[in-house]
Amino acid sequence: MRIGIDLGGTKIEIIAFDGDGRTLDRRRVATPQGDYAATLAAVAGLVEALEGGLGRRGTVGVGMPGTLSRASGLVKNANSTCLIGRPLRDDLQRLLGREVRLANDANCFALSEAVDGAAAGAAVVFGVIVGTGVGGGIVVHGQVLDGPNGIAGEWGHNPLPLPAGADLPLPACYCGRAGCIETYLSGPGMARDHARAGGATLTAEALVAAAASGDAACEATLQRYEQRLARALAGVVNLLDPDVIVLGGGLSNLDRLYASVPRLWLPHVFSDRVETRLVKAAHGDSSGVRGAAWLWPA
Repeated sequence: MRIGIDLGGTKIEIIAFDGDGRTLDRRRVATPQGDYAATLAAVAGLVEALEGGLGRRGTVGVGMPGTLSRASGLVKNANSTCLIGRPLRDDLQRLLGREVRLANDANCFALSEAVDGAAAGAAVVFGVIVGTGVGGGIVVHGQVLDGPNGIAGEWGHNPLPLPAGADLPLPACYCGRAGCIETYLSGPGMARDHARAGGATLTAEALVAAAASGDAACEATLQRYEQRLARALAGVVNLLDPDVIVLGGGLSNLDRLYASVPRLWLPHVFSDRVETRLVKAAHGDSSGVRGAAWLWPA
């Protein structure tokens, strides 16, 4: 039995597969906010409950925000800042009494979609999570590209291309820089942008709903979001030239993105035509947890 865990900013999800890839059980709980010890306890509790219910023990893979430092083994680059500098793998292995494999959540997401999701069969896949944070993962011929620094695909902490007008001043990012793609394209980033433009304090979900109902200010916020996403993804196309870009996370459910963004990225791509497809994740918010389970072979 393989167990996958998606350690997200708002929820922790667990899934169990049998040897044939059939789902045996899945559960989720809210992520304790800003509390490392409570987060560890929540993960351990999910594993205990799932294995107790199934009467079986499994391998454990975890998709996490950020990555592990190759130098120290501690968490770095996580938008869930309570994890930064913590020995997450060691602590989970101690609590669970077994080896635990960890990978960046966007890498898990991209792997899941490349294997049997919206990008199945594609040679080069860039997976993007646009939700509480912004992440990216690269899969080439079915293998996750990790890199010597463990940061391949960390697209969210590149600067937004061509900032001007409403993009300025550059918003501060938790990573210590300013103007990171994540500060504009995450759900909280969209909400902050709307408020900065003089709008009401709304969540990203409320903004989308209001725009669909004809609210002009919310519609303007979504148009700014689309322009920024197009510029940011054009840089990915120019550098990686992927066959498919797959969107996941809460904002991937904004269906208008799949028509508007490929049209808007055209002026920024160094080509006379763009064959790269922009698609929604086939497995929705389950892709990350599924990919985490596949960190172990069948």
